[in-house]
Amino acid sequence: MIIHIVDDEDAILDAMRFLLAPLQTEICTWRSSRDFIQQADLYRQGVVLLDMRMPLLDGHQVHQLLREKQSVLAVVIMTAHGDIPMAVQELKLGALDFLAKPVAFESLQRVISQGREFSRKQLEIHRTRRNYQKLTEKEKRLLEHILQGTPNKLIADKLAVSVRTVEVHRANIMEKMQAESLAALVSAITLLKEYDRAD
Repeated sequence: MIIHIVDDEDAILDAMRFLLAPLQTEICTWRSSRDFIQQADLYRQGVVLLDMRMPLLDGHQVHQLLREKQSVLAVVIMTAHGDIPMAVQELKLGALDFLAKPVAFESLQRVISQGREFSRKQLEIHRTRRNYQKLTEKEKRLLEHILQGTPNKLIADKLAVSVRTVEVHRANIMEKMQAESLAALVSAITLLKEYDRAD
């Protein structure tokens, strides 16, 4: 778990780092939003505290890029009072919350706790999608039958292959999807499908 703070003001970065120190979580500060997008690990569980008004890439552009890249980071907007309508717009795009500057520690603690869980779920979805993309077209077709609870013999009949072939493909699917059980496989694919529908 990591907390990224993206703000072009050194005073804000220093103050936020000081405020967050009691959480004993890895903190990384970014004065340049472009450096953040280019250098940060966007697929590691974490929270990004994102300022709205910045040069080069503003908060909205950074948020858009994070969405395009399917980052697993939870996005929390940091905003001055006058930027609140802008922050509300970011919520519609998927930001977890927004915090008005100056930020109170209690608010930070609450939103980071929420962000940790949100990002954990996003990371799970990201891994499932990455594993799913490793499957061949035959394995994907077979997976649909597995998810419906169809027995191997019936799958073999439907796909006009041997039961042994079904067993081999099934084992390959479990390995590629890194699923320890059928229940884990069903849970992971269901979560991925629900997320893709909602998105």
